[in-house]
Amino acid sequence: MPIDDTQRVRKDIRKALSYKAQVSAKSSKEHGKGLRATAPRECHGAWQVEADRESAVAILREQDETRVQELVPIRRQRMAASPFAFFRGSAAIMAADLARTPSTGIRVQACGDAHVANFGLYHSPERRLVFDINDFDETAQAPWEWDVKRLAASIEICGRERGFSDKERKAATLESVKCYRQAMRDFARMGSMDVWYAHMDAEELYEHMAQAASKRERRETKELFDKARSKNSARAVSKLTEVVDGELRIVNDPPLIVPLRELVRQRTGLDIPDPDMRERERIIAMLFSRYRKNLPDDRRLLVEQYRGVDIARKVVGVGSVGLQAWIVVMEGATPDDHLVLQIKEARESVLERYAGKDASESSGLRIVRGQKAMQTASDVLLGWSDMRSDKAERSFYVRQLWDGKASVDLEEIDADSLQALAGACGWTLAHAHARTGNRFAIAGYLGKSDVFDRAVVEFARAYADQNDADYRMFLKAFAL
Repeated sequence: MPIDDTQRVRKDIRKALSYKAQVSAKSSKEHGKGLRATAPRECHGAWQVEADRESAVAILREQDETRVQELVPIRRQRMAASPFAFFRGSAAIMAADLARTPSTGIRVQACGDAHVANFGLYHSPERRLVFDINDFDETAQAPWEWDVKRLAASIEICGRERGFSDKERKAATLESVKCYRQAMRDFARMGSMDVWYAHMDAEELYEHMAQAASKRERRETKELFDKARSKNSARAVSKLTEVVDGELRIVNDPPLIVPLRELVRQRTGLDIPDPDMRERERIIAMLFSRYRKNLPDDRRLLVEQYRGVDIARKVVGVGSVGLQAWIVVMEGATPDDHLVLQIKEARESVLERYAGKDASESSGLRIVRGQKAMQTASDVLLGWSDMRSDKAERSFYVRQLWDGKASVDLEEIDADSLQALAGACGWTLAHAHARTGNRFAIAGYLGKSDVFDRAVVEFARAYADQNDADYRMFLKAFAL
């Protein structure tokens, strides 16, 4: 081969093997540090209501318009339970507010709803119990600060609901941001593969929380982990189904769980489906078929070993209430081999209106890609499906209903345990952002001091006051 051709080939190989960003860790850190000039770390403590702030009630009404109308009252009732419950359902309100706050411009795969109740336990594919973010309905490419501020505000609001003192709430909120900052600095010193494989398993979380917890809290935390380990499809079947005429059927527990056959009966008064309901069954079957086609070959082979035996609409969460959500009970080759999947409607992320979106990507695919990018390990059956018809175009994602899923009981948690949990959440959020964004630049911006930490604590306190005001307005507007 001529010398010129050899050099050209070597150049092409080096180019193909090179990292796309072509930016060193050192220069990224310097860039992050330089951003303090345009977005001082202290500026993140600011929150004030601007004259043209969109009404919180108006934002919620807009969401309600496109939801299952008979379920909207349930959503409002769940949000009315407390200021923290309201906060859990108001991701859209906070997204509009966060878009007005200072930002470094560094984007990551953001959770979009990173409140403390959206972190929990679940089984990895190796059946190891891990702790991670567990809700990705709102995930999108967005500024990293938005997630940090939502997490911090949620801890302050949770602490208020538990009646903790100002000092206790500040300690817990500060712990979340401090652990985020320290973890990001640690990740910036690690190789990319080491960052990718880093994780927090159940034992680490238990030890972390047990150090600060009372004897009662330690016992309850251990019980939580034991419960999570036994939470699977077999348990879901035992709790959610019954045998009728020799067939496994999902129990009718309206309005929270309503089998499709009952929806037919309510609509027609008959035990046979009317044409519209037969069409709905056909669409759901088609949706599930498309989900299977979107799975990797090995996962598709696994799912195809099961057959669907019943389907029901199931109300889930707080902010998600009113979206289409179904559970499908499936049977394998033996009577005691069951699989329960959840099919959940995917809508545009609340962040996308302000941070932009990829028009070529469906909402279901956005959620699946975002979850796999942010989590240490994801559900092996996680997938998506799109459905287009003359009436509407909808997107869905699919996952196992129960697969070791469990969360700390925030209604009973004590102040020390909340602080320990806050630290675990901060570390976990930093890990997700380090996997998907420029960890070197974020670490450079944050630095060694607690300037950013203290600023976000101030923001959390101020935004908790805003949440209280929005909550009172919400109760008044809907006479709750």
